Amino acid sequence: MRPSRSVNILGLILLGWNLMGLVAFILQYDADLSTLAKDDPYTAQIFAQMPGWAWAAYAVAVSAGTLGATLLLMRKAAAVGLFLLSVIAVIVQFGYSFLGTDLLAVKGAATAIFPAIIFAIAVAQTAYARHLRAKGILR
Repeated sequence: MRPSRSVNILGLILLGWNLMGLVAFILQYDADLSTLAKDDPYTAQIFAQMPGWAWAAYAVAVSAGTLGATLLLMRKAAAVGLFLLSVIAVIVQFGYSFLGTDLLAVKGAATAIFPAIIFAIAVAQTAYARHLRAKGILR
């Protein structure tokens, strides 16, 4: 079955989204905390205190998502597993952010909006890849 052009378009959009996540990870991991502390001391503190396993979950989330999108464009069924791994890593990462810190108390509930969007897109790309695999487009 030949996939429609929309598969390529959506695949490229997902790749772009995941690449933006990868860039965000690199910028946050490598952030100059003393400079950040001048504008946002709380975020600098959170980054400084973030445990290695939470940084690793963040790295896995964005890396697996990026590789999953790449494999989706290559029509590889392994994209499904990588997207699922990304969802799990997103849950771990944001689980720490919201349960292991006082982020919501300090910055308010609006802080959860963008993470909720990230989670929703991670789930949606997983469902989309599963749908394509079921249709025989991903092999």
